Amino acid sequence: MSTLFLDRDGVINLRVPGEYINTPEAFIPAEGLGEAMQLLSGLFDRILVVTNQAGIGRGLMTESDLAAVHQKMANIVESAGGRIDGVYYCPHAKDAGCSCRKPATGMAWKAMADFPDTDFSKAWIAGDSVSDMAFGNTLGMRTVLIRGKEEEAAELAAMAIDFQFDSLLHFARYMAGC
Repeated sequence: MSTLFLDRDGVINLRVPGEYINTPEAFIPAEGLGEAMQLLSGLFDRILVVTNQAGIGRGLMTESDLAAVHQKMANIVESAGGRIDGVYYCPHAKDAGCSCRKPATGMAWKAMADFPDTDFSKAWIAGDSVSDMAFGNTLGMRTVLIRGKEEEAAELAAMAIDFQFDSLLHFARYMAGC
């Protein structure tokens, strides 16, 4: 079964460097998100979001706040004819030493527990950061860098990355042959 793992901030929605997307109002969808998710929903058997949300661990938002943000995200995607089959997040601060914060692979294993037919060798990860690409490489996924995180450009340039696009929509159109 083909699975697409998507990072959230900088891929699905606009990333605001140094800020947390901790309210539905702060969630601004990436340009072309509806079309991208509609196309990707026809190409992948399963679409899962995996996102680090250290703002919870830092006390800047609650899990209820995050749920409200994710509800807005789901509503936007569904109203465009797309789907998200699951959302996994790491609530821990960067220094917590947990096994779920990307690049650690705990969220992927939680997804595997929920969807046992997931095959990482047939999976893809689309993300904008070093941690997303490392997450995918560790699990043997195909990696798709959504360019834009300039502060990591040098480190990303040294990594093994399968594809690079300027947006999720560009990736979706490429995959759909548009």
